[in-house]
Amino acid sequence: MDFAPSAKTRDYLQRMQAFIAEHVAPREQEYRRANAANAGADWNAWQVPAPMDEWKSRARAAGLWNLFLPDAALGAGLSTLEYAPLAEVMGRNEFLAEIFNCSAPDTGNMEVLYHYGSEAQKARWLTPLLAGEIRSVFCMTEPDVASSDATNMQATIREDGDELVLDGRKWWSTGIGHPRCRLAIFMGVSDPDAEPHARHAMVLVPMDTPGVRIQRMLPVHGEYDAPHGHGEVLFDGVRVPRDNLLLGRGKGFAIAQGRLGPGRIHHCMRAIGAAEHALELTIRRGLERVAFGKPILRLGGNLERVADARIAIDQARLLTLYAAWKIDAVGVKQAMTEISAIKVVAPGMLQAVVDQAIQVHGGAGVSNDLPLAGLFAIARALRFADGPDEVHRAMVARMELAKYKPRG
Repeated sequence: MDFAPSAKTRDYLQRMQAFIAEHVAPREQEYRRANAANAGADWNAWQVPAPMDEWKSRARAAGLWNLFLPDAALGAGLSTLEYAPLAEVMGRNEFLAEIFNCSAPDTGNMEVLYHYGSEAQKARWLTPLLAGEIRSVFCMTEPDVASSDATNMQATIREDGDELVLDGRKWWSTGIGHPRCRLAIFMGVSDPDAEPHARHAMVLVPMDTPGVRIQRMLPVHGEYDAPHGHGEVLFDGVRVPRDNLLLGRGKGFAIAQGRLGPGRIHHCMRAIGAAEHALELTIRRGLERVAFGKPILRLGGNLERVADARIAIDQARLLTLYAAWKIDAVGVKQAMTEISAIKVVAPGMLQAVVDQAIQVHGGAGVSNDLPLAGLFAIARALRFADGPDEVHRAMVARMELAKYKPRG
């Protein structure tokens, strides 16, 4: 196996890094200051900071658009392994992926529509998502059950003539506060008497459908993550046409596995990029600031921590690239051990590296002058988003024990 970036990936990397240096870096603080005005819980007042639309327009014109999609006509035509280094670059700041139309949850939702949507569903929803004209949300997690076991889901999908009726309460629905969020993918129980992993379905729900009510935005470490937000939303007798069903009744888990496999590669590679940025900030700060007659990087074991960070980042990257290679080679189902392993390793590594970066920066590290506080929040949340560490460790252990079952 060869993890070296392909010629196509190297070309995209060079162009992306040049784009960020020329267009994004000079206006990063302008974006952050503009977004600070979105600080409140009233998501109806949130606005997209001005630089974002300009960046997106330039990125699309430059051909740096929909890079995650392996379809050469609609995206870049990159494999999971080829896309991974680009995701790493986009992870350096929390808003970079959006510039290239490669941010979650839209990427996962676009992949769902691409792989499982009907032609009519693609025309209505995939086309504007690929164009970056609208945003979307994935409604799966629920507040009243242990959502680490998705079979606990209580939301329901029932048929009534030519319509589907949806009921349930969802939360941590990322992106639902965005001013351009137009589509929700709702997961609920459609076949309660089937075996546990064949009970669920996914349905496309326009956000302006009667009965869809956003109750509140949920802060993460005191921040509302504007202009996207993580919402609690009630689906109260929501009626949509039967044609809004994705793939079929009982197919929810099958769709979810297809959605989450590549998505976890994207999450982990972005985490690695964030860790690289945090380590860079640590070293620059540690060499520039002097205390007790020495650069602070040479005090209190900080050099050893830099070494540990370098080792941990490189280990996480190699494991994630291996998982990406295995997805491409044999498919998601055959790469579950590696996918679960990286989901434990990468966020934990990022949390440790950013924590040390904050320590070196002192008060500046927990302020909004730097991206570190935001990156720490992302790292901590990733340890339970898309499955908590414990569930992924259980998956790795189960797959390992299966190797020792008696044969015959």
